Amino acid sequence: MNELIERISICVERGKVNKTSPYPKDLAGQDGADELTRQALDSNLGPDSILQACNVGMMKIGERFGRNEVFVPELLMAAKAMNAVMAHLKPFFKAGTVKAKGKFLLGTVAGDLHDIGKNLVSMVVEGNGWQVIDLGVDVKPGKFIEKIKENPDCIVGLSALLTTTMASMSKTVKEIKEQFPNIKIIVGGAPLSHKAAEQMGADGYAPDPQGAVEFLNEFIAA
Repeated sequence: MNELIERISICVERGKVNKTSPYPKDLAGQDGADELTRQALDSNLGPDSILQACNVGMMKIGERFGRNEVFVPELLMAAKAMNAVMAHLKPFFKAGTVKAKGKFLLGTVAGDLHDIGKNLVSMVVEGNGWQVIDLGVDVKPGKFIEKIKENPDCIVGLSALLTTTMASMSKTVKEIKEQFPNIKIIVGGAPLSHKAAEQMGADGYAPDPQGAVEFLNEFIAA
């Protein structure tokens, strides 16, 4: 792996945003994801290689988060470093030079206003090369269906934190599947389990952001 690419990957995993960022302490004063990405592009390294470095860094921090080796603050810093890389790569996405792995339509179901878990999933999934369409919180089934019609090739993610909104999630899965039986749906949140996901007709369950990434990567668009 090219040295610059490897350093970008490390900066994303460690949450080193830029040179002035004091975090993490052992990398203080060193170039961060922002500067290294600019240097990589100036050195004619392909945006695909840079995105892959970002993917690897987010995958590693996601796996560590899943093992409880790091916690939400570290994951948020990694996401900030990832965003610094993405700021440089967005023009390449718009030009079609870099293509996303696929589209992930994500939202917290109707009746639930919690978004921390959803936001973490969104950041990690985006950092792994997916286009995320985040519908926010308290999303009614009709809104999901409307957006699926606009993005028929998407995979859908439903989030819930409250046990009381499990019925809302089940209703959303049912209504989506009635209109789009081939759409893949993954669910997640504190009250969920593999069994609950299966009972409501979802295609998968993710206990953490990395679990969502692993599910999505099974369906990467050709």
